[in-house]
Amino acid sequence: MLEDTPPELSADIMDCGIVLTGGGAMLYGLDELIRKETDIPTALAEDALSCVALGCGKALDTFSKFDGKAMNMKTGK
Repeated sequence: MLEDTPPELSADIMDCGIVLTGGGAMLYGLDELIRKETDIPTALAEDALSCVALGCGKALDTFSKFDGKAMNMKTGK
């Protein structure tokens, strides 16, 4: 996935790391495995299950601010 990521974003990810969320993030040792294999700082969210639902709720609260057009991340259109 990082291969398709713009260089400036990849640099931020490498510097700042990632936070794993959701139920899959709670698999024992997943954060350590990702850290070992990629050298990217990786952490498990404090409340991995709830933060996904809370984030979706916040996104829905701001949904009316979007113009309804989706952007393709690969083409930028």
